[in-house]
Amino acid sequence: MATILPPAVKAALWSFDTDRIDLEKHSDRIITNVLNLGTHAALVWLFSTYPRERIAEVVAHPRPGEWHKRSLNYWALVFDVEPQITSRF
Repeated sequence: MATILPPAVKAALWSFDTDRIDLEKHSDRIITNVLNLGTHAALVWLFSTYPRERIAEVVAHPRPGEWHKRSLNYWALVFDVEPQITSRF
């Protein structure tokens, strides 16, 4: 069964086929993109969809090359975590 995403969330996931996205399987990607690119409406959806601990886990273990430095720094402060940065190569 397909998940219906709000337009604000779809906009943050612009490069993905959002009609086929799986909220659990693609949670890292969804959380990363919404925290990096999402509007207030997308953030409200994110925080109502995923537990705070899950979001903090994604911030603490960022996917290499997918975060805007300022976004990662901001969310690390919000969640009081130290991101474990790994090299892309």
